[in-house]
Amino acid sequence: MDTSLLSAEIQEFIHSNVDSDVSKLALQKNRFPNADWASILNQIAARQKARAKLPTWFKASNIIYPSRISIEQTSSEQTAEYKSGLVSGNSLIDLTGGFGVDALYFSKKIKHIVHCEINIDLSQIVTHNFKQLEVENVECIAGDSSEILTRLNQKFDWIYIDPSRRNDAKGKVFMLNDCLPNVPDLLHFYFGYSEKIMIKTAPILDISAGLSELKNVKAIHIIAVENEVKELLWILEKDYAGAIQIFTANLGKEKTESFDFGVGITTVASYSLPKKYLFEPNAAIMKSGGFDAISHYFNIGKLHQHSHLYTSDECIDFPGRIFEIGNVFEYNRQNMKSFLEEKKANITTRNFPETVENIRRKWKIKDGGDIYCFFTTDTNNHKIVLLCSKLKSA
Repeated sequence: MDTSLLSAEIQEFIHSNVDSDVSKLALQKNRFPNADWASILNQIAARQKARAKLPTWFKASNIIYPSRISIEQTSSEQTAEYKSGLVSGNSLIDLTGGFGVDALYFSKKIKHIVHCEINIDLSQIVTHNFKQLEVENVECIAGDSSEILTRLNQKFDWIYIDPSRRNDAKGKVFMLNDCLPNVPDLLHFYFGYSEKIMIKTAPILDISAGLSELKNVKAIHIIAVENEVKELLWILEKDYAGAIQIFTANLGKEKTESFDFGVGITTVASYSLPKKYLFEPNAAIMKSGGFDAISHYFNIGKLHQHSHLYTSDECIDFPGRIFEIGNVFEYNRQNMKSFLEEKKANITTRNFPETVENIRRKWKIKDGGDIYCFFTTDTNNHKIVLLCSKLKSA
């Protein structure tokens, strides 16, 4: 850890340049000859990233940041707070501690946290920052997490792990058994130290692939922030062999949209031609694959088996975007010339053979405006266009 960054003059410079262009600062002469200029610039860039993502750290004094990439890859405070709501008890060990965002939020719910980090410098940074943040119930240990578990030789109420999706031999990977550490291979070992395990994975991981690699899965949480899926959380319980529940959460600035359903529980969707309102599920639900469950739970009709758009004559409180349908027509040259050619509109395609880019180019449609157009396929397998006005954003 570079302690020279904590000098009063350098800290003042870092804080006063939070709105500066780092690339322009890089062209200037180092005004602090006893410190590394690149490290100072990295602190400014990382702090800029932390402003919205990590406000607790951003507001604190004498914080040291790792690389900007590390800040980009760490959990946001929003998702860390969500995770903390899933745990309870007296002890939790975070096997892949990183910058410590998740550990800090776990520390608000659990009496004692062990933060493991294989990178010694990063472990020192986290230890320093927790002192600045007055967090007293997190113990930071540098080293290999499996070795730390073995050495501590104690039971924890929870194990938390966020396996790295970078493999030195394979580059960026997408299967759990290619990540580091290899969680599927180590599950038996982990269950020797805790009855409950939470695994964080990237949203790109296919749910069915994850289920094929993991055992004893009790629940899966799909977390989106402002309609962008950020992470999947896998809750495992030792010897669990019951039904798996999928929870979706779209964390917004003012409220959270939630929906859950059981894996393998048969629900029958109803189908309908477009009615007065159109409903588009949020990104977390789209990732979950619970399309029939949505139709069944809200008693709304799907436009088509593969369209994943829903309709009703009633405007309901729905976890996603809501539109009022103004016009519906079959997709053909005459209708397009009449209604959309050379107009301005927001375009979405669902279960449609042409891309948004191709549609815009073919019909000279500009982006934007108040009209929302859905190009899709209806239950009669007709290619249709719905002209809508938006009532609610996801």
